[in-house]
Amino acid sequence: MVRKKGLEPPRRKALEPKSSASTNSATFALGPQLQTPGNDREFYPKVPLAACESTIPAGAQLEESPCFLNIISKRSDSPCTVPVDHYENFPVASFLLPAHLRRPIELIYQFARRADDFADEGDRKPAERLALLEGFESQLDAIESGDMPADSLFAGLQQIILHHALPVSLFRDLLDAFKQDVTKVRYANDAELFDYCRRSANPIGRLLLHLYRETAPHCLAHSDAICTALQLINHWQDVAIDWKKNGFGRVYLPRDLLEKHGLSDSDIEHQRVTPAWSAMMAERSAQARALMMSGRPLGRILHGRIGAELRLIMAGGLAILDKIDAAEGDVFRHRPVLTRVDWLRLAPRALLAR
Repeated sequence: MVRKKGLEPPRRKALEPKSSASTNSATFALGPQLQTPGNDREFYPKVPLAACESTIPAGAQLEESPCFLNIISKRSDSPCTVPVDHYENFPVASFLLPAHLRRPIELIYQFARRADDFADEGDRKPAERLALLEGFESQLDAIESGDMPADSLFAGLQQIILHHALPVSLFRDLLDAFKQDVTKVRYANDAELFDYCRRSANPIGRLLLHLYRETAPHCLAHSDAICTALQLINHWQDVAIDWKKNGFGRVYLPRDLLEKHGLSDSDIEHQRVTPAWSAMMAERSAQARALMMSGRPLGRILHGRIGAELRLIMAGGLAILDKIDAAEGDVFRHRPVLTRVDWLRLAPRALLAR
């Protein structure tokens, strides 16, 4: 449920928009240098700025360091890494969540956000992007081997992974999807696209369910449906933005779907909204809506503030689909985003509904 933008909560300024596993995941032994204290505030300590600076590789650009974000963060309680300032599809670690889970969720977000930026942002060459992502993978290797990672972000991740028994394979799935964003810019069919969503979006929901201690098979299945729906919604709202990615034009609309409606990449390049385009987007919207509704029971299964946050996320996703439908699929001239008024309208129903 990470990745993607357009449903940003009103409490956070929207920045430049960005175009977001198996349950039998590997486990590993507790390293001797780490214990599991009872106090979560002590367990997730802030990392001093000096420690952040010490993790910047020699010769690297400052913004390439995973700890760069702490240097520019306005959040006094943020750990050493990415501040929650990106344009996101859901309220990251918001006040709705139990306080003891906010820092673990921020760390998961920061891992995904930074790795996603390696794949998408700036003007790096593909080889450079892949090298940065492989550096993240080597830090996961250190965690699984029981070693203390050199990087402050991963030292924090190691703590929450051990404390909450989070499957490392879910983090690896995210990295695998981000690597794919560097090398793959077209999808042949829904099977390929859904496999990408399985790795780019679904791991976030599963990691959150592990934090919530709600990992029954039906909960995981509902979460996968919601996360895939949110990922698809982002793809459809960001068709124009994704076209400009990585210099090649990234298209998540499957080729067989475009061909079915008599469309091509040229329609995206020239932003042609024809009856055929509108029909295709209506079909995509209906597909994402059906997926979201199939996962809706999870909003009732999860209790308290956790369930309220999920219901708000789902309501936001459905509202974006409403806007796509209202614009007859013209996401080029009417990119759907939620305003403050939208959030004020959605929040009471989402928070009170069960």
